[in-house]
Amino acid sequence: MIEIDGSTYEGGGQILRTAASLSAVTKKPCHVFNIRRGRKKPGLMRQHLRGLEALARLCQAKLKGNFLKSQEIWLSPGEIQAKELSIKIESAGSITLVLQALILPALYSNEPVTISFEGGATDTFFSPTIDYFQYVFLKVLGRMLYPATNSSEKSRVKVNIIKRGFYPEGGARVKVKILPSHLKPISLIERGKLEKILIISGASESLKKKRVAERQVSGAKQILSKLRLPLEEKIEYYSTLGAGSQVNIIGELENTVFGTDNLGKLGKSAETVGKEAAQNFLKEVRSGACLDRHLSDQILPYMALAKGKSEVTVSEVTPHCKTNIWVIEKFLDGRFKIKGNLITWEAK
Repeated sequence: MIEIDGSTYEGGGQILRTAASLSAVTKKPCHVFNIRRGRKKPGLMRQHLRGLEALARLCQAKLKGNFLKSQEIWLSPGEIQAKELSIKIESAGSITLVLQALILPALYSNEPVTISFEGGATDTFFSPTIDYFQYVFLKVLGRMLYPATNSSEKSRVKVNIIKRGFYPEGGARVKVKILPSHLKPISLIERGKLEKILIISGASESLKKKRVAERQVSGAKQILSKLRLPLEEKIEYYSTLGAGSQVNIIGELENTVFGTDNLGKLGKSAETVGKEAAQNFLKEVRSGACLDRHLSDQILPYMALAKGKSEVTVSEVTPHCKTNIWVIEKFLDGRFKIKGNLITWEAK
C-alpha cells in the first residue's frame, strides 16, 4: 500500500488525481490522507468525489472513504475495463480536472472508453478551460500517443462539448472518447519560431448585446499587436445556465504549442480579461520554453510512463509541478531531474 500525504508541497486535489490515476495504471493500492488539508474547505469536494468514483468503476477498484469532505481514501485497483462512464456533477466542479484523473488510465483499456458528463463546468476558476484542454494539452499529449489496437484514427482523445457550463451554475454536458493507446517518449527542447496566434473568445448568449466576446478579443489584441504576428479569431456565444465568459490565447510554434486562458469576472471589464490573458501569453513567449507553466505539471505522468527518456523545457517549475514529481516517483521506478527550466525523466 503506497502512503500519500495529501498535505505535502502544494497540498491540493492534484495529489489525489495523480495518485489515483497512477494507482489504476500500475495496480498498486494507495492510501491518500490529509486530502486538501490546507484548503479553505478541506477534504473531498463534489467533483473530486465523482471523479474518484468514476475512476474506481473504470478500473474495478475497491474504494473506501468516498464521501463528501472525507480527508482520506483507500483505493485498491483491479483491471481497467469499463467501456462507458457516466458522471453527474451537481455543482460547478471542473470537468477538465476530473478528466486529468481519468484519461491516463483510460488509455490503458483494451477497448475505447466513453465518458459522459452531466453538470459541472467546462470553464471555471483554478482549472484549465475546456479550450485550453483541447488546443494545448491534447495537442501536446497527442504527440506521445500511438494506437494500441488496429485503428486508423489519429486523434486518440476526442472531446464533444454539447453544452458549456460556467461558475457558479455549472450545467455543462460533455462527452469524451478515449481510444486505447501506447505512450512514446517526448523531446521538446527547442520550440522553434512562433508562427501563429489563435484567440478563442466565448461568452453566454445573455452577454451578446454587450459584445463581451468581441471586447475580450479587443483587449487581447492591444497587447498582442507588439508581436507583429498573424492573429486568428474565434468568437462564440453559448446557451448556458448562468452568465460567464472565457478567453484563450494559443500560440502555434514550429515544434510545440502553448497557451494561456482567463475567465470573466463580475466587476472586471471584458477588455481587461483579454489583456490579462495576453500579458500572461507574452510571459510564455519570452520564457523561450516549449511548454507553458500549466502544462509543465500536467504532462509529467505521461512522460514517466512512456518507455525511454523524455525531456521538456518549461516556462516555470511551479509548485504544482514539484508536487506531481513527488507523487509520480512514489509509484514508478525512475527519477525526474530538473536543471534550470529543463525537466528530464529517466527510468531506473
